[in-house]
Amino acid sequence: MNLAPYIDHTLLRPEATPAQIRQLCREAAAQQFASVCVPPCYVKLAAEALHGSGVPVCTVIGFPLGYSLPKVKFFEAHLALADGATELDMVLNIGALKAGELAAVEEEIGELAELCHFRGAILKVIIETALLTDEEIVTACRLCAEAGADFVKTSTGFASRGASVADIALMRQSLPDGIRIKAAGGIRTRAAALALVAAGADRLGSSNSLALLQEDDETLPA
Repeated sequence: MNLAPYIDHTLLRPEATPAQIRQLCREAAAQQFASVCVPPCYVKLAAEALHGSGVPVCTVIGFPLGYSLPKVKFFEAHLALADGATELDMVLNIGALKAGELAAVEEEIGELAELCHFRGAILKVIIETALLTDEEIVTACRLCAEAGADFVKTSTGFASRGASVADIALMRQSLPDGIRIKAAGGIRTRAAALALVAAGADRLGSSNSLALLQEDDETLPA
Protein backbone atom coordinates (compact mmCIF):
# COMPACT_ATOMS: atom_id res chain seq x y z
CA MET A 1 0.00 0.00 0.00
CA ASN A 2 1.32 3.43 -0.95
CA LEU A 3 0.95 5.60 2.16
CA ALA A 4 2.22 8.81 0.55
CA PRO A 5 -1.27 10.11 -0.40
CA TYR A 6 -2.32 9.75 3.25
CA ILE A 7 0.58 11.67 4.77
CA ASP A 8 0.88 15.33 5.73
CA HIS A 9 4.68 15.62 5.69
CA THR A 10 5.24 17.64 8.84
CA LEU A 11 7.88 19.84 10.45
CA LEU A 12 6.57 21.85 13.40
CA ARG A 13 9.57 21.86 15.73
CA PRO A 14 10.28 25.31 17.19
CA GLU A 15 13.86 25.19 15.92
CA ALA A 16 12.88 24.48 12.30
CA THR A 17 14.93 26.55 9.85
CA PRO A 18 14.13 27.80 6.34
CA ALA A 19 16.62 25.31 4.90
CA GLN A 20 14.83 22.44 6.63
CA ILE A 21 11.48 23.64 5.33
CA ARG A 22 12.84 23.74 1.77
CA GLN A 23 14.12 20.18 2.19
CA LEU A 24 10.72 19.12 3.53
CA CYS A 25 9.11 20.59 0.42
CA ARG A 26 11.55 18.83 -1.91
CA GLU A 27 10.74 15.52 -0.23
CA ALA A 28 6.99 16.17 -0.43
CA ALA A 29 7.15 17.01 -4.12
CA ALA A 30 9.23 13.91 -4.86
CA GLN A 31 6.92 11.56 -2.95
CA GLN A 32 3.65 13.40 -3.69
CA PHE A 33 2.56 13.50 -0.08
CA ALA A 34 -0.95 14.76 0.71
CA SER A 35 0.51 18.06 1.94
CA VAL A 36 3.36 19.64 3.86
CA CYS A 37 2.48 20.95 7.31
CA VAL A 38 4.68 23.83 8.39
CA PRO A 39 4.66 26.63 11.00
CA PRO A 40 2.71 29.75 9.99
CA CYS A 41 5.88 31.79 9.54
CA TYR A 42 6.99 29.42 6.75
CA VAL A 43 3.75 29.19 4.76
CA LYS A 44 4.84 31.66 2.11
CA LEU A 45 8.22 29.95 1.72
CA ALA A 46 6.58 26.53 1.38
CA ALA A 47 3.98 27.80 -1.09
CA GLU A 48 6.73 29.20 -3.29
CA ALA A 49 8.83 26.04 -3.00
CA LEU A 50 5.88 23.80 -3.92
CA HIS A 51 4.43 25.95 -6.70
CA GLY A 52 3.42 23.68 -9.58
CA SER A 53 4.14 20.47 -7.65
CA GLY A 54 0.53 19.62 -6.85
CA VAL A 55 1.33 19.35 -3.13
CA PRO A 56 -0.75 21.69 -0.92
CA VAL A 57 0.55 23.69 2.02
CA CYS A 58 -0.97 23.09 5.45
CA THR A 59 -0.29 25.12 8.57
CA VAL A 60 -1.40 25.22 12.18
CA ILE A 61 -3.64 27.73 13.95
CA GLY A 62 -3.78 28.35 17.71
CA PHE A 63 -1.00 25.80 18.00
CA PRO A 64 -0.19 23.90 20.15
CA LEU A 65 -2.35 24.86 23.14
CA GLY A 66 -5.58 26.10 21.56
CA TYR A 67 -6.36 28.86 24.00
CA SER A 68 -5.74 31.89 21.78
CA LEU A 69 -8.71 34.22 21.54
CA PRO A 70 -11.09 33.33 18.68
CA LYS A 71 -10.36 36.63 16.90
CA VAL A 72 -6.63 35.85 17.08
CA LYS A 73 -7.16 32.41 15.54
CA PHE A 74 -9.35 33.96 12.85
CA PHE A 75 -6.72 36.57 11.96
CA GLU A 76 -3.96 33.95 12.03
CA ALA A 77 -6.03 31.82 9.65
CA HIS A 78 -6.67 34.81 7.37
CA LEU A 79 -2.94 35.53 7.12
CA ALA A 80 -2.08 31.87 6.50
CA LEU A 81 -4.58 31.62 3.66
CA ALA A 82 -3.28 34.87 2.16
CA ASP A 83 0.26 33.45 2.27
CA GLY A 84 -0.75 30.36 0.32
CA ALA A 85 -1.99 27.74 2.77
CA THR A 86 -4.95 25.71 1.57
CA GLU A 87 -5.29 23.46 4.63
CA LEU A 88 -5.48 24.68 8.23
CA ASP A 89 -5.10 22.51 11.34
CA MET A 90 -6.69 24.46 14.21
CA VAL A 91 -6.47 23.53 17.89
CA LEU A 92 -9.84 23.96 19.53
CA ASN A 93 -10.16 25.53 22.97
CA ILE A 94 -9.70 22.40 25.06
CA GLY A 95 -10.44 24.08 28.38
CA ALA A 96 -13.69 25.49 27.06
CA LEU A 97 -14.72 22.06 25.84
CA LYS A 98 -13.97 20.47 29.21
CA ALA A 99 -15.85 23.27 30.98
CA GLY A 100 -18.96 22.57 28.92
CA GLU A 101 -18.82 25.87 27.00
CA LEU A 102 -19.95 24.03 23.90
CA ALA A 103 -21.64 26.89 22.07
CA ALA A 104 -18.44 28.93 22.22
CA VAL A 105 -16.37 26.02 20.96
CA GLU A 106 -18.74 25.38 18.08
CA GLU A 107 -18.89 29.07 17.17
CA GLU A 108 -15.10 29.32 17.01
CA ILE A 109 -14.83 26.28 14.75
CA GLY A 110 -17.72 27.48 12.60
CA GLU A 111 -16.12 30.88 11.97
CA LEU A 112 -12.90 29.29 10.75
CA ALA A 113 -14.76 26.69 8.69
CA GLU A 114 -16.70 29.46 6.95
CA LEU A 115 -13.50 31.39 6.25
CA CYS A 116 -11.72 28.31 4.91
CA HIS A 117 -14.57 27.28 2.67
CA PHE A 118 -14.96 30.82 1.32
CA ARG A 119 -11.30 30.66 0.33
CA GLY A 120 -11.54 27.11 -1.06
CA ALA A 121 -9.49 25.71 1.82
CA ILE A 122 -9.85 22.76 4.21
CA LEU A 123 -10.24 23.00 7.99
CA LYS A 124 -8.96 20.27 10.28
CA VAL A 125 -9.76 20.64 13.98
CA ILE A 126 -7.29 19.23 16.51
CA ILE A 127 -9.12 17.98 19.59
CA GLU A 128 -6.05 16.64 21.52
CA THR A 129 -7.45 13.25 22.45
CA ALA A 130 -4.75 12.68 25.10
CA LEU A 131 -6.44 15.34 27.25
CA LEU A 132 -10.04 14.17 26.76
CA THR A 133 -12.27 11.43 28.12
CA ASP A 134 -14.09 9.20 25.65
CA GLU A 135 -17.28 11.19 26.30
CA GLU A 136 -15.45 14.44 25.56
CA ILE A 137 -14.02 12.99 22.34
CA VAL A 138 -17.55 12.11 21.21
CA THR A 139 -18.75 15.62 22.10
CA ALA A 140 -15.82 17.25 20.30
CA CYS A 141 -16.53 15.21 17.18
CA ARG A 142 -20.18 16.26 17.23
CA LEU A 143 -19.28 19.92 17.57
CA CYS A 144 -16.76 19.73 14.74
CA ALA A 145 -19.29 18.09 12.45
CA GLU A 146 -22.04 20.56 13.30
CA ALA A 147 -19.68 23.51 12.81
CA GLY A 148 -18.65 22.39 9.32
CA ALA A 149 -15.10 21.13 9.84
CA ASP A 150 -13.68 18.95 7.08
CA PHE A 151 -11.48 16.81 9.33
CA VAL A 152 -11.15 16.04 13.01
CA LYS A 153 -7.53 15.51 14.03
CA THR A 154 -6.39 13.58 17.08
CA SER A 155 -3.35 15.41 18.33
CA THR A 156 -0.80 18.19 18.15
CA GLY A 157 2.10 15.85 18.85
CA PHE A 158 2.99 18.07 21.82
CA ALA A 159 0.81 16.34 24.46
CA SER A 160 1.59 13.24 26.52
CA ARG A 161 0.72 10.94 23.64
CA GLY A 162 -0.41 11.05 20.04
CA ALA A 163 -2.97 9.09 18.09
CA SER A 164 -4.13 5.62 19.06
CA VAL A 165 -6.17 3.04 17.19
CA ALA A 166 -8.81 3.29 19.92
CA ASP A 167 -9.06 7.07 19.40
CA ILE A 168 -9.55 6.65 15.67
CA ALA A 169 -12.16 3.92 16.07
CA LEU A 170 -14.15 6.03 18.55
CA MET A 171 -13.92 9.11 16.34
CA ARG A 172 -15.04 7.17 13.28
CA GLN A 173 -18.07 5.88 15.18
CA SER A 174 -18.88 9.42 16.33
CA LEU A 175 -18.58 11.27 13.02
CA PRO A 176 -20.75 11.39 9.90
CA ASP A 177 -19.23 9.64 6.91
CA GLY A 178 -18.44 12.93 5.21
CA ILE A 179 -16.15 14.16 8.01
CA ARG A 180 -12.66 12.79 7.65
CA ILE A 181 -10.11 11.92 10.34
CA LYS A 182 -6.45 12.81 10.68
CA ALA A 183 -4.23 10.82 13.03
CA ALA A 184 -1.09 12.55 14.27
CA GLY A 185 1.53 12.26 16.95
CA GLY A 186 3.91 9.38 17.53
CA ILE A 187 3.40 7.57 14.21
CA ARG A 188 6.88 6.10 13.88
CA THR A 189 6.42 2.79 12.06
CA ARG A 190 4.68 1.63 8.94
CA ALA A 191 2.77 -0.95 10.95
CA ALA A 192 1.39 1.77 13.23
CA ALA A 193 0.42 3.89 10.23
CA LEU A 194 -1.38 1.00 8.55
CA ALA A 195 -3.25 0.17 11.75
CA LEU A 196 -4.49 3.75 12.04
CA VAL A 197 -5.66 3.75 8.42
CA ALA A 198 -7.43 0.45 8.97
CA ALA A 199 -9.20 1.94 12.01
CA GLY A 200 -10.55 4.81 9.91
CA ALA A 201 -7.86 7.49 9.53
CA ASP A 202 -7.96 9.32 6.19
CA ARG A 203 -4.78 11.32 6.82
CA LEU A 204 -1.63 10.81 8.85
CA GLY A 205 0.46 13.65 10.21
CA SER A 206 4.08 12.60 10.56
CA SER A 207 7.58 14.02 10.75
CA ASN A 208 8.79 10.48 10.08
CA SER A 209 7.14 10.21 6.67
CA LEU A 210 10.05 8.89 4.62
CA ALA A 211 10.65 6.05 7.05
CA LEU A 212 6.97 5.08 6.84
CA LEU A 213 7.41 4.64 3.09
CA GLN A 214 10.75 2.84 3.21
CA GLU A 215 10.00 0.03 5.61
CA ASP A 216 9.11 -3.43 4.32
CA ASP A 217 5.74 -3.46 2.60
CA GLU A 218 2.81 -4.59 4.69
CA THR A 219 -0.84 -5.07 3.88
CA LEU A 220 -3.70 -3.64 5.84
CA PRO A 221 -4.95 -5.83 8.68
CA ALA A 222 -8.02 -7.89 7.82
